[in-house]
Amino acid sequence: MSDKPVTLAAVTGAHGVTGEVRLKLFGEGVDALKPHKRFDAGETGGTLTLVKIRSDNKGGAIARFTEVADRTSAERLRGTALSVSREALPALEEGEFYFSDLLGLAVVSDKGEPVGQVCAVENYGATDIVEIEQVDGKKFMVPLTEQAVLGWTAETLTIADDFWER
Repeated sequence: MSDKPVTLAAVTGAHGVTGEVRLKLFGEGVDALKPHKRFDAGETGGTLTLVKIRSDNKGGAIARFTEVADRTSAERLRGTALSVSREALPALEEGEFYFSDLLGLAVVSDKGEPVGQVCAVENYGATDIVEIEQVDGKKFMVPLTEQAVLGWTAETLTIADDFWER
């Protein structure tokens, strides 16, 4: 788990005609990206070098990368996740974790029954939410609270049976 890169943002499209891109942020805002100069953009984007970044005043950001010279190149990056190695991130305090640590974990109930797999972690304002995909493909969400999510290890997340939608 500790060697997995952490995704901080994703490209949602081009901004203007000079190669800037719009970003959806997965961290603590635009300031969380500023310390990082290089991002892993996966197989399609390789490594991207950050030239400048600013808030879009809507919860996202506008960024310019050295390798992206025009709107066409920027549009090709749509959907690209921007990740950094864990070593490039600040050390976590006791009880802190990255949402990416939960993605892909097998989910079981507190009674030991297999439930499915964590497919997303979101926050819509009130609290963090874990989205779980069941074996049959149906998805449901549980709040990331002590009452619903009883704990997790590197392999398994355990939820209270009362929160499992069968």
